[in-house]
Amino acid sequence: MTAAEEVPDRPQTAKRDRVRRHLLSVIENAGPGTGLASERDLAVELGVSRPTVRAAIEELTRSGLLVRQRGRGTFTSPHKVTQELTATNTTLGVPPAEGHWTSQVVEFATTPASPARAARLELEPGTPILRITRVRHVDDEPIAIESLQLPAGLVPGLAPEDMETGSFYRLLRERFGITVSDAIQTLEPAVTNPAQAELLDVAVYAPILQIERLTRDIHGRVVELTSSVYRGDRYRITSHLHFDADSG
Repeated sequence: MTAAEEVPDRPQTAKRDRVRRHLLSVIENAGPGTGLASERDLAVELGVSRPTVRAAIEELTRSGLLVRQRGRGTFTSPHKVTQELTATNTTLGVPPAEGHWTSQVVEFATTPASPARAARLELEPGTPILRITRVRHVDDEPIAIESLQLPAGLVPGLAPEDMETGSFYRLLRERFGITVSDAIQTLEPAVTNPAQAELLDVAVYAPILQIERLTRDIHGRVVELTSSVYRGDRYRITSHLHFDADSG
């Protein structure tokens, strides 16, 4: 492409940069979760076209500085739920939060364990397992989807309403005499599929943090296999690192 051919794009690029600088100033000075003016109002205020405003908003949304909510508008990114991950973390991956955590159970069923699932849970194939899926909310906003699988025989009488509030591990300990001891947990980035996006009220392919955890009790039994996804715009992990003379 010649320099002459590039010239017509420069004014449009300059306008988009101007919109982007304006939005970055709004983000810097506004609190988390602050709503932006509509695309139409921003276009009038800044003297640019709505497509130019939309392009700048989409760029900042991809970078995680803005969040679009269907039917509501565009907002500065809300405060993130932060969990400190340490070797002695007794919460076993349950994230602390400033708000009030509740859960909406969307699946609660007992099914025979397939050979593959039985192997993960260290059960005989066909052993009844309880499958629970719940959407976790902070102050009525969906933050995560948690899918649990556990031997049904460990939790006789467990009901969906038992999974709506409180600590699951405390429930295991106090009602069923099961004390969890340790877990292997893996974390990796992913994006939402349509079903996850609908439950979390975000766009399809929105960033998420995917967590899988295999938990054992003090007797070494597998008591839980959990697969969870947390909204990438609302959740983050922090770690404390310690160094010694052999650290690389």
